[in-house]
Amino acid sequence: MSLFTLLLGGDLVRTPRLDRQIAGSRVIAADSGMLHAALLGVRPELWVGDFDSTPPHLPGELAAVPRREFPADKDMTDGELAVAIALEQGATSLVLAGAFGGQRADHAFLHMALALRLAQAGTPVLLTSGAQEGVPLLPGRGRFDYEAGTLFSVLAFSGLSGLTVEGAKWPLFEVEVPFGSSLTLSNEVKGRLEIGLGQGRAVLLAHPRLDPGT
Repeated sequence: MSLFTLLLGGDLVRTPRLDRQIAGSRVIAADSGMLHAALLGVRPELWVGDFDSTPPHLPGELAAVPRREFPADKDMTDGELAVAIALEQGATSLVLAGAFGGQRADHAFLHMALALRLAQAGTPVLLTSGAQEGVPLLPGRGRFDYEAGTLFSVLAFSGLSGLTVEGAKWPLFEVEVPFGSSLTLSNEVKGRLEIGLGQGRAVLLAHPRLDPGT
């Protein structure tokens, strides 16, 4: 397994949980995502993008990171370019750090859609801001390690069939969820969270506790 962490331009909070999730990974920064390198105490091996939002006054060791520059008029975001390069370099799983928040809601949507496409192709992806985590949900069953009391939603990217949610305040059993329904928003973990899906595509969006040790 080759884990890559990609530093994107959204919000990021450093937590012990995030430190564990990226431990031992290779790191690539996408344009302004380089700002997160100092926060996380990592030195990316590569910095990619069109550098239209290059952060000023970087520490010398970060300013010296090798760059791969692309034109501003391109048909991929800097984050998507970073994903493509990581896959070229042998990534078998990805953490997209800084995938949520920031000034561009369209980029956050793209990151979730991209994560679903990658998961369908067999590459596991974790989307994170430290305060929020996203995990693609495809047909099948998964278990998740969130503590009791963790808030979560299942964000549907299509109609969902056979959705089962166990270990939650509001469990579901093989329900049909029309696209655009709010049925799967704002739930709460009450035990060992397990989610099963018959058909459809969705993203599990959770809000892990930020207490030390989480």
